[in-house]
Amino acid sequence: MLIAQPNIINDNSFNRSIILLTEHTPVSSVGFILNRPLDCTVKDLLPEIDCGFQIYEGGPVEQENLYFVHRVPHLIGDSMEIGDGICWGGNFESLKSLLNKGLLQEDEVRFFLGYSGWGKDQLKNEIRTDSWFVSKDPIYSILSTDISSLWRDKIIKKGGTYKLWANAPKDVSLN
Repeated sequence: MLIAQPNIINDNSFNRSIILLTEHTPVSSVGFILNRPLDCTVKDLLPEIDCGFQIYEGGPVEQENLYFVHRVPHLIGDSMEIGDGICWGGNFESLKSLLNKGLLQEDEVRFFLGYSGWGKDQLKNEIRTDSWFVSKDPIYSILSTDISSLWRDKIIKKGGTYKLWANAPKDVSLN
């Protein structure tokens, strides 16, 4: 996971974000913001799917596309495991059928509009310039974690001067 450093104050796309990195190659990186719920559900976007699961903002790229991560590869074929039993994508028709039959729980799948993406060396440079720090915490439970305080919890866990930022207002000009 990528944790936005507190100094990313003026970046509306990534301020206080936690990103699940789903792909990292020498030429690009892809991930989804875990802690930005949107005010819409799957059914709002896809009326043919009878599902009230919340949609999250995945990032600023291709926000017209719906993506998903899950922990049920045995039910959704063609998934790509990204670690700790968490998978990215898969057969959407299978997913749709499972949702319409009520066979999935909200802590088994998460939907995102858009994704976060970086070109060659871009993410490496952002980490080097302290825009992000990398958390190697297990990610299996991330779909069932309360995301309302996720960034704050990760910052507190980092310790030291980071603890000061944990309780700072989102807009520091209001402080």
